[in-house]
Amino acid sequence: MLVWPAMAAHAQTDSSAIKAVLRQHIHALAAPEMAGRGYVAGGVERAADYIGAEFKAVGLKSPRPLRNYRQHYSVPVNTFPGEVALAYNGKTLKTGVEYLVAAASSPITVRDLPLKLADFAGITRTEDMKAALGQLDRSAAWLVLHADSFCRNAGIPLPYFAQLLPAGCYLMPEHGKLMWTVAPGQMRATVFNIPDTAVPPVGTLVSATVEAKEEQHECDNVIGMVPGTASDSVIIFSAHYDHLGRMGSAVFPGASDNASGTAMLLWLARWFAAHPQRYTLMFIAFSGEEAGLLGSEYYVKYPVVPLSKVRFVVNVDIMGDATDGVTVVNATEYPAAFARMQEVNSKGGYLPVVKSRGKAANSDHYHFTEAGVPAFFLYSNGGMGYYHDVFDKPEAVTLNRVAGVAALLREMAGQL
Repeated sequence: MLVWPAMAAHAQTDSSAIKAVLRQHIHALAAPEMAGRGYVAGGVERAADYIGAEFKAVGLKSPRPLRNYRQHYSVPVNTFPGEVALAYNGKTLKTGVEYLVAAASSPITVRDLPLKLADFAGITRTEDMKAALGQLDRSAAWLVLHADSFCRNAGIPLPYFAQLLPAGCYLMPEHGKLMWTVAPGQMRATVFNIPDTAVPPVGTLVSATVEAKEEQHECDNVIGMVPGTASDSVIIFSAHYDHLGRMGSAVFPGASDNASGTAMLLWLARWFAAHPQRYTLMFIAFSGEEAGLLGSEYYVKYPVVPLSKVRFVVNVDIMGDATDGVTVVNATEYPAAFARMQEVNSKGGYLPVVKSRGKAANSDHYHFTEAGVPAFFLYSNGGMGYYHDVFDKPEAVTLNRVAGVAALLREMAGQL
């Protein structure tokens, strides 16, 4: 496609302006004072305040019956507000880098417990499983091996293994990078996930402290809208703004996941506030996503506008680097809309590829789809792979070709 120099210069300027806005929001949302936008130190509350202030500044309406853009609800979470520490033979490991505390862990304080082996290889019978678990007393710290083999034999998912463990201190090696999450409550055990490349030998003296607290945390979905010029039918743009928060001294900034998607939502809100469309546009920043899609689940149960009026939902998550384009979850569920998106992208030359993916319960689009509302979930393909770890920082977010995603979504709003 031939692009005249003046048009190319305009496109470059537009791209630079979009990236500047996105970067500003990413740095603000992933700043240290946001405490990882989680459920410790007021992080998720400060993020909601920031988004609400942005909605107000660009002129979005607060839909009735909400006040100040807030839809209030609560989520059950297990938090780690105080000390978290792990040491081998008196040497303290680096929190968030050399180990993670499993998200459902209970509080514990132990000093110089000898490390013993708990090997679950070859266990197939229920009575053998009970016997093996019964030997795990609190006089030692336990190195758990072959939990995956045990789970295959028992027919249970590996993530549920730790819930079978009795109270005590456990080290569980993991292959590949360590990733954290959010749990709705506590199990009996205190589990430390460690790299399988750095397993201490049996006999090591293990000391550990974990301060953990179960709570019902108050949260908000932050919702603004731009009334339509000719119709009250609604198109929703959404992104989750919460992240993992803090685990003791370790903070999970969540720049890519999902300060970047929230930044995209805020850019779209700014642009459409100045350019109203035929249909009403609603912008929803969900909390509770990392705790199990709870914010979107609550919204679908108690929608601000009837779900029957929603023509389409476009949810964005992980918008930090689109070097290799984007993937569209639910593309196979709504082939006509996906074909239109590919056509728009091809004509505009926004992204190198728009990939198709099927149905998945992996972000806030899911509950809309289950309620019969058409929805796409877009995530970008590229970047350094930092995800649910302490390295997902603003300086690691490149924003390569992300302005193209913004331009594609801007044009798609009219097509949907």
